[in-house]
Amino acid sequence: MKKKKKYNFEDLLKIMENIRKKCPWDKRQTNESILKYLKEETEEFSEALIYRDYEGMKEELGDILWQVVFHSQILKEKNIFTIDEVIDNLCRKMIRRHPHVFGNKKVKDEKEVIENWEKIKEKEKRT
Repeated sequence: MKKKKKYNFEDLLKIMENIRKKCPWDKRQTNESILKYLKEETEEFSEALIYRDYEGMKEELGDILWQVVFHSQILKEKNIFTIDEVIDNLCRKMIRRHPHVFGNKKVKDEKEVIENWEKIKEKEKRT
């Protein structure tokens, strides 16, 4: 891959694919074997947030994103689902759970937003 001034999400996916194909350590990893890294990165982000370390937060969010891409790549290789399906699922959920933004539901305040979120979430569990 050529060096660029600025990389994008597609570049990230290509980098992951190359690493999984060519790096012996990364090739051997499973969702189970890398789970600890997702937990570690989340903890490191939490710490950076507490200390308002914005550069640290930026780095740790990147590390969390890497973990999401890594887990998704492993599952793609097993023909279970792709990162595109993860993104589609997330977008649909956020649209569904924000009818006051993407629909015609009226809310008075943030308390009502949370109540609606919980009702929608409970309804999703039943279906």
